[in-house]
Amino acid sequence: MIKKFKPINKAYKFRIYPNQEQQELIDKTIGCSRFIYNEFLAKSKDNQYKSYSKNSKELTQLKKEYTWLKEVDSIALQQSLKDLDKAFKNFFSGKYKFPKFKSKRKTRLSYRTQKFIRPSGSTNIEIEENKIKLPKLSWVRFAKSKEVTGKINNVTVSKSRAGKYYMSVNVSQVLETTIKNNQGELGLDLGIKDFLTTSDGEHISNPRHLSKYQDKLAKLQRKLAKKKKFSNNWYKLKQKIAKVHSKIKNVRKDFLHKLSTRLTKEKQLLVIEDLNIKGMLKNSKLAKHISDCSWNKFTTMLEYKSKWYDCIVHKVNRFFASSQTCNICGIKNPKVKDLSVREWTCECGTTHNRDTNASLNLLKQGKLDLGLR
Repeated sequence: MIKKFKPINKAYKFRIYPNQEQQELIDKTIGCSRFIYNEFLAKSKDNQYKSYSKNSKELTQLKKEYTWLKEVDSIALQQSLKDLDKAFKNFFSGKYKFPKFKSKRKTRLSYRTQKFIRPSGSTNIEIEENKIKLPKLSWVRFAKSKEVTGKINNVTVSKSRAGKYYMSVNVSQVLETTIKNNQGELGLDLGIKDFLTTSDGEHISNPRHLSKYQDKLAKLQRKLAKKKKFSNNWYKLKQKIAKVHSKIKNVRKDFLHKLSTRLTKEKQLLVIEDLNIKGMLKNSKLAKHISDCSWNKFTTMLEYKSKWYDCIVHKVNRFFASSQTCNICGIKNPKVKDLSVREWTCECGTTHNRDTNASLNLLKQGKLDLGLR
């Protein structure tokens, strides 16, 4: 067995349990980071875009005007300026639209702080057992579900709409992987009834996470509709609804992570279809189920994990008729376009399961695209 060592950047996400004083400081830091981003974005609109270094000098003067900015982590404020600078560079390169102001109610509640070594040799970010030391916050307890290995680069502290606090620790580490020698190729057909069907005949059922909590959500939302908007009881119910959504998000993400890790670790080639998910969501009957599947998130996980575990992930053109074409003789059956047709018999006499046939065709087409036999 030949082992390979690969340098990668990886993030470990944990739930943290700050005390009341630390919670207030986290909330304040998130607010100040958002204020800095919006303040300098407004200045860029009024005058013209300035580089990060020029904005950084102005930030020093701004702290004299708004003394409350000195109460929070100064690195977090600098990171906001770097985020704004990156947003403008992406705009100038044509990748994204002009930067937007950050909303208190809609944008993610988070801030990022960076690790550095002091002249004395100590660091501003350290982990000891189930506690982490963060700038201004001191030691914060967290749910240590796994060991953090590698060199810490930065930490992102966030707050969910359900009122829970998290941290994402970004590290540089050397990943140990096993070099695969033709360990397998798979065609992957994504679906709603079965979340995934593979070319070797495996059917992974769709967990339907949203459906499991749908009744509970509907009941809470009916109660919310009867409350006076922005009253204390209205906010309490909003919090309960946010907690249910947080639960759905977490169990869905857990399922996607486990499945994507298994596939990229075990196989050498994975072929999937380049789905037009945005267009598919226009189907009002299936939109909710498609969103619940999170196919885009799953394919993103496959792509970045494939770089870790030396696996090739190839996307086949979305216009390729994988379900309608017989994988034996190549004859196309237009009737199979109807999603209600789950099994069909080809002119050559072969009976096909719709999803298994699609996965076999995807694998065959993917190998042709890559010039493989």
